[in-house]
Amino acid sequence: MKKSFGDILGEWENAHSQNGAGGSKKRSNIDENGRQISRKKANAPSKEEKAALSAKKSDEELMEEATKKRIHPLELWLRRHGTVDKDAELDSYNEKVRMESREYIRTMKPEAKIDLHGLTRDEAWSKLESFVAECVRRGLKKILIVHGKGNHNARGSDPVLGKVVQQFIEQNAHLGTSGHPDHTMGGSGATWVILK
Repeated sequence: MKKSFGDILGEWENAHSQNGAGGSKKRSNIDENGRQISRKKANAPSKEEKAALSAKKSDEELMEEATKKRIHPLELWLRRHGTVDKDAELDSYNEKVRMESREYIRTMKPEAKIDLHGLTRDEAWSKLESFVAECVRRGLKKILIVHGKGNHNARGSDPVLGKVVQQFIEQNAHLGTSGHPDHTMGGSGATWVILK
């Protein structure tokens, strides 16, 4: 005869009520080998339960730390894995290239040269204007202006053309960095200029 679910449930309740609470406790205090174990051991969590509790606790601790510090998950990932600031690297590379090219231009020989010896202030200015315009048109990078040290003029040590050249360099939009070459190319009696 087939038993219905209600019949099976009734039998189970009868069996459970006959054993009582004490019977079930006795069963839980007996290990798989049939030996009696203490209540502490019977109520202690199993290894699996301990591992689950410790894992759960560590997750909770992590969440608590993250909440206390209020670290954004993206920031946490970036701290852990690092980033590369491509903009900063590009700026650094461009600066390096620019400095190398600037240093190269400083050390390169002048591509054109003008000698202003014997000219008056106004003559030197107009010659410089036409010379620089021609150099810009030709696309030159570095020029040399020979102006002399001023040792041979009427007043002695006043280098008039040197001051004119410096004023011209400061006022001309096409001229950039300048300096004096070594003594083999004129020393303080000449000025090299980098064209922009």
